[in-house]
Amino acid sequence: MESSSFAHRLAISGALPRLQVGMASTVNIGFLAPLSGPVESWGLPGLHGCRIWENWLNDAGGLLIGGRRYPIRIHAQDCGYGTHAALEGAMRLVQDHDVKLLMMLGGDTFTPVADYLMERRILTSTLLPSDLSPDTPYLIAPSEVHPVFVVTGVEWLARARPDLKTVAMCSQRDALGLPSLATYRAAFKVAGIGVAKEVQYDPGMTDAAAIVQPMLEENPDILCWCTSYTPMVHAMTEYAHAQGYDGQIVSCTLDHYERLVARTSTAFMEGTLFQFPDFDDPALREKAFFFNQPNVFYEEYNARYPGRWSAVSWEFAAILDIWHAAVEKAGTVSPVSVLAAMKQLGHVTHAFGPAEWWGAELFGIDNALVGDWPVVTVQEGKARIVEFGSVPDWLSAHSGLLRREMADLGQMWDQRLERGAGGRAELQARSP
Repeated sequence: MESSSFAHRLAISGALPRLQVGMASTVNIGFLAPLSGPVESWGLPGLHGCRIWENWLNDAGGLLIGGRRYPIRIHAQDCGYGTHAALEGAMRLVQDHDVKLLMMLGGDTFTPVADYLMERRILTSTLLPSDLSPDTPYLIAPSEVHPVFVVTGVEWLARARPDLKTVAMCSQRDALGLPSLATYRAAFKVAGIGVAKEVQYDPGMTDAAAIVQPMLEENPDILCWCTSYTPMVHAMTEYAHAQGYDGQIVSCTLDHYERLVARTSTAFMEGTLFQFPDFDDPALREKAFFFNQPNVFYEEYNARYPGRWSAVSWEFAAILDIWHAAVEKAGTVSPVSVLAAMKQLGHVTHAFGPAEWWGAELFGIDNALVGDWPVVTVQEGKARIVEFGSVPDWLSAHSGLLRREMADLGQMWDQRLERGAGGRAELQARSP
């Protein structure tokens, strides 16, 4: 992929005469994700980021294909975290809008649409590479390798805090939570940190005390929320504070952490570890990045959507950036050709620098981009990057252990395929 970022290309194109030919046709992109409900913070903020990207591209003249420019239009459908709504939304986006790229959060919402989208060769993106399998050749995870990147945080913590010896973990039993739990298991095992307690809970559960109290009773050095939903992360953190816990907290995401600082204390939240930075972080200024100036995106985002920044605010925009470069390389928006262009590029610049296509060992197909990922801690009430850890380096040494932990929780791609229709029926029965 080109080394220049989308923002850099826009800066250059803005100084050149725009091509006004071919603006009658619009290239349609679909956005199918939770825009309401308990998983809203992993959907709606991402749509906000896409709107900024959409405006930036169209203001620069649109998508350049074969010497002609075309505006893009993003069509959004809310699927909550329900399977029926996901299927209805996917069919509407494909049939009514002929979308050339469909962006999804993934997980339980991808399961019911997989066959429909793959049979029609719809290029689809997910934030959850655990959705990948040999049966999903047109599904890609180019932005986030959830939950594999969480190993970087545990690896850093083991070096920074060698005094921490035990962890109590919890996770909801769904396609977001169980792969995360398996990955944290592997990461803590590699780090030599023993698991004092593990709690798996129903994704609809709201009683934080019932989850956290048994964890606290084991007197762990670390409390790990894995990839719990944002409302539960807040409720569990506040409960731990109320009970006088003063140890280390680890969470995959920590959306709206400022509210937790305000509701607990700066001292209590100090050192809390998670994986998603604010884009005004000084460490990003020196990093090869898909935006030339991530702080500009961050400032515009917060100006337009105050208080809405979350872990996914930039991730869908990052997918659009990779897709945009592949479209212009292929000279077409044909999904098959664009995917081929992506894969032929080899090393790609993803969100935090150079990355490579990977995944066959874990997902049966090399459709996930892996590279460096930031480790973030709360410092004096503000999120700050402490390190960029290498996901490929960790995987090269420990992928076998990760596969075993995934298999133990039934999360390997072949296990998911074996469950087949029975697994889908179970998911539909418990969906909102």
